[in-house]
Amino acid sequence: MNPFRSVGARLSLALAAIVAGALAIVWIALVPSLEQRLVNGKIAQLTQTARALEREAAVAGVDQDFIDYAAHASGARAVFLAPISGGSQTAMLVQADSQHICCSSDVRGDWIALKASAAGKLERGRVARDGTSYAEVAIPDRNGNVLLFSSSLRDTLDNDDLVKSRLLWAGLIALAASILAGYALASAFARRIRRLEGAAERIAGGDFSEPVVDTHRDELGQLAGAFDRMRLQLARLDDARRAFIANASHELRTPIFSLGGFLELMQDEDLDEATRREFLATMSEQIERLSKLATDLLDLSRLDAGRMRLDLEPVALSDLAHELREEFAAVALRLGHPLEVVVEDPGVALGDHVRIFQIGRALTDNALLHTPEGTPVRIVVRGSALAVEDDGPGIPAEEVEQVFARFTRVSGTRASGTGLGLAIARELAELMGGELVLESRPGRTVFTLELPAAVPEREPEQTPVHA
Repeated sequence: MNPFRSVGARLSLALAAIVAGALAIVWIALVPSLEQRLVNGKIAQLTQTARALEREAAVAGVDQDFIDYAAHASGARAVFLAPISGGSQTAMLVQADSQHICCSSDVRGDWIALKASAAGKLERGRVARDGTSYAEVAIPDRNGNVLLFSSSLRDTLDNDDLVKSRLLWAGLIALAASILAGYALASAFARRIRRLEGAAERIAGGDFSEPVVDTHRDELGQLAGAFDRMRLQLARLDDARRAFIANASHELRTPIFSLGGFLELMQDEDLDEATRREFLATMSEQIERLSKLATDLLDLSRLDAGRMRLDLEPVALSDLAHELREEFAAVALRLGHPLEVVVEDPGVALGDHVRIFQIGRALTDNALLHTPEGTPVRIVVRGSALAVEDDGPGIPAEEVEQVFARFTRVSGTRASGTGLGLAIARELAELMGGELVLESRPGRTVFTLELPAAVPEREPEQTPVHA
């Protein structure tokens, strides 16, 4: 794998780009104006000193001693210039210079001094002489003479260069540090992702034994938690699948072996008629058992494929409840269960009659088979709801959610069926726009099929006949 396409490299490059962008913004916002700010500060400081010395010059007069004093006080070169007779606009006469340079030719044509003399007001600015920049302030008097203060900007510009250099180096160091830190953090993040990838590979391969652990509380930690919940659910489904295969194999093998044994016995010519009829009845039960298993599997495949067809029509639940009572009367008598129908509110539901009867059969069969002998069972009609109640020991709270799971049977119940009946019943109820609800506590368990109520058809209005 290309290292530059890894998550660590991409995240570190993204972090470096963000840091570089921030540094570029700082450079653009600060550096271009920094030099001007430093120069303006230098000129402002020199102006303040010059104005104070101007007042002293008005009192003491300007001579070489005062110029030397002014230079010392301001920390700048002080020059006193006078206009040349004849009104020259390009040069002035140097009367005194704190540097005691002969003729002071470098400042005779200073444009700031000339401008101040011509305008009769203070002028200031930046000039360059012999490759060196200076901050200057020129203060004229009423006669056109000019007191010029000139301070080198070398230190100021050196400070500006130093700031730029340090900012540049600091930016490069910060950029390098961000790349390293970003790569380190991203690598740690990538390792967590690779652990999740490994866990996904294990789960995809059918290994559900190792938990998916990530103690962090960020989004990746939440994803790891979701992976672990998925692992547990898949483990339960895998266990249920294995159990179903074992149960289905047993359910298929038992009646097939039984039928094979009875067929061998019936080949005996000395078999009396009563025994033959008993064998035929037992064989019929085994065939019915195989048929029910095949029907459940077929219904399950149709539900999964979305090909279950329903004929929705008004169904009188009270009539259907009595049909269930008649079908299970013999079974209830054989198992010692009182079975009765209670119609609290006769109603008509909208649904498929065959599928509603299938659900009622699954609920009644479940109540009769999985409760102790002598437990009363009631088929109750409440409007558009059909309920099957029993007074048995109830279903443990921790196993309530498993009742409707495919291929599962609640622990402690009689080992019968494949664990598909209630799962199919719930899916059929939802397919008809209803729901199958379970309420269970010690001494009472109620399965309720709630269906949409059928809207009664309006009778056609009769047109009055006028004689």
